[in-house]
Amino acid sequence: METIIIPKELTHITVLTNEPLKNYTFTKTGGPADLLAFPKNTSEVEELMAFCRDAQLPWLVLGNASNLIVRDGGIRGLVIMLSEMKQITVSGNIISAEAGAKLIDTTYAALEHSLTGMEFACGIPGSIGGAVFMNAGAYDGEIKDCFDSVDILLADGSLKTLTAAEMQFTYRHSVMQETDGIILTARFALEKGDFAVIKQRMDELTELRQLKQPLEYPSCGSVFKRPPGHFTGKLIQDAGLQGLKWGGAQISEKHAGFIVNIDNATATDYVELIAHIQAVIKEKFAVNLETEVRIIGEEVSDS
Repeated sequence: METIIIPKELTHITVLTNEPLKNYTFTKTGGPADLLAFPKNTSEVEELMAFCRDAQLPWLVLGNASNLIVRDGGIRGLVIMLSEMKQITVSGNIISAEAGAKLIDTTYAALEHSLTGMEFACGIPGSIGGAVFMNAGAYDGEIKDCFDSVDILLADGSLKTLTAAEMQFTYRHSVMQETDGIILTARFALEKGDFAVIKQRMDELTELRQLKQPLEYPSCGSVFKRPPGHFTGKLIQDAGLQGLKWGGAQISEKHAGFIVNIDNATATDYVELIAHIQAVIKEKFAVNLETEVRIIGEEVSDS
């Protein structure tokens, strides 16, 4: 990697150099970022984007890296993690959450104010930014069902607010996946409900998640999108793949839709195992499995 000089006017922002991203991803895999920054507010994000424009430096934003695989070669340029931007506020039936706020924490803020509509998300480990970016969902609910609007910073430095219609939500997709910009703050429109009823539903879903998902190991969450007419876990089970080990990665014996890191797995172990699963399912059942997990970064250089 080339040495990138951080200008002195950015020294008030935490910026790490050549930082291993495995320290931050839920899989505990991933190579280094040339630069890894932790802005605390919108102003600092704007400063970082201006720096990238001036230096013609590539940039990438990570949420809390829960549904993500970073390849072992890492990421060039600047990686921005929004984990310090985590403020959650409630006004009437509207919850406003910064991009780095945890989705789980936001659902509990809704519970605290007896607001219903986000219970489905009480076990999803992602950040608000990541959840909006991919229209995260679980238990027959999706972000689009309770979404109001989002503030974004475009690559050219302009600020914009997008409505639910403008987000073009579909299954595990939003227009942000084709937009060169950064989610800053999202708002959700909920309804007044009964605290005890909301809490009971959240407790039920939390218990289901603990029973069914391999939370005892590092993982990237649900690896594949659900193919029409099928359940991914059952396809993998029926193919005889559940429990298969690939390097330090394994198809979870608890839930076949998850790949867990059981023995110092690399990102390459994950990527190769995903490709193997896709090939076997295609051959046996003529079903194309699309990844839900994002796979980013570079392969390890041979040089």
